[in-house]
Amino acid sequence: MARDSAPQTKVGPDGVNALGIEDIEAAAAQLEGRVMRTPLVKAEKLSALTGADLWLKLESLQYTGAFKERGALVKLLKLSDDEKKRGVIAASAGNHAQGVARHAKALGVPATIVMPATTPDIKIRQTRAFGAEVILAGHAFDEARECADQICAERNLVFVHPFDDPDIMAGQGTIALEMIEDGPHFDVLLAPIGGGGLISGMAVAAKAKSPGTEIIGVQTELFPSMKNALDGGGRKVGGNTLAEGIAVKEAGQLTRRIVEALVDEIVLVGERALERSLSLLMNEQKALVEGAGAAGLAAVLSDPARFAGRTVGMVLCGGNIDTRLLSMILMRDLARSGRLARLRVQLLDAPGQLVRVATIIAEQDGNVIDVGHHRTYSDLPAKMTCMDVTIDTQGQDHLDRIIGDLRRAGYEVEIAAY
Repeated sequence: MARDSAPQTKVGPDGVNALGIEDIEAAAAQLEGRVMRTPLVKAEKLSALTGADLWLKLESLQYTGAFKERGALVKLLKLSDDEKKRGVIAASAGNHAQGVARHAKALGVPATIVMPATTPDIKIRQTRAFGAEVILAGHAFDEARECADQICAERNLVFVHPFDDPDIMAGQGTIALEMIEDGPHFDVLLAPIGGGGLISGMAVAAKAKSPGTEIIGVQTELFPSMKNALDGGGRKVGGNTLAEGIAVKEAGQLTRRIVEALVDEIVLVGERALERSLSLLMNEQKALVEGAGAAGLAAVLSDPARFAGRTVGMVLCGGNIDTRLLSMILMRDLARSGRLARLRVQLLDAPGQLVRVATIIAEQDGNVIDVGHHRTYSDLPAKMTCMDVTIDTQGQDHLDRIIGDLRRAGYEVEIAAY
């Protein structure tokens, strides 16, 4: 399939060549047969929902569950024999850790990984399973990085940076090469941004192979570090985000220069949009992703008019999510869509009232799955009580009909907050 072409220039700090399309093509050759060439699929249901022609690059299907092993392997393959013998160290919230650990083990290179104490347990367990020494330090990437720097100096190890390294970026850039080769002509490519390694590599590849394609980065509202770095904004950085994989407080020095030169825009998405996107990907696309992997779809849902009618490629960058967190997100989404609701009903404290309420719900084909009866801890009159009824419905319209019937029967009803 013919593609647009552009001069194969490099972009780097202070005029120093740092990364070019030839580096990414070389990385692609190194990765062939070692890292999965993941599927690029057309998301027909999500396209119908959003009005955009959406294509998903399923990096969540990598052996480690994330794209990070591409860059990690390229970096490890370039180590000297002496560096391999000394061993490597990395700081990571989980996905880079697993990529380094897996390929270091395969190459016989000792690996030490420093992870924030807040890293989901699944990522910690999987990293240890690859044989790496795992050290937990701090509550965010930047604190883990400080600890890793100290250990690196003490043990004379080789530091494998998660994003601010040309070899790492070259490996990540192979994702865009594959998307351009395997898919249609993209009007837009969407990529999540933490430190900027993924989007930097993708931007270099895309601008060389398909210069008419718009490159848009996505950050969370809680961690707008790259956006701050480029526009001088003073937005607060920090907080508990669902997308911990891109929760980086400070953008890379090299990546920010590449992003400034080649990325068309950075958009910010909220936690609610991330939750909704993760749930939609799970329920409509049957794709399991972590918070960062849902960032691209969150951007589309947050501004559907911007992408309507356009062909959009997005990277589902990882699928390593804690099962308890996933369960909670899916249940919250059911509540927001009206398919699961907790009703607070006021009623007389008299025999038969609970049965009457349950009967009204059942007559509308609602399913009662939990009941809580409150007598003592209530500010209602002594002869009144309230109960919380959790019900399973067919959606918001069905829920509205049940509430209407209860109110017509004389009950005061409100939906408990979620």
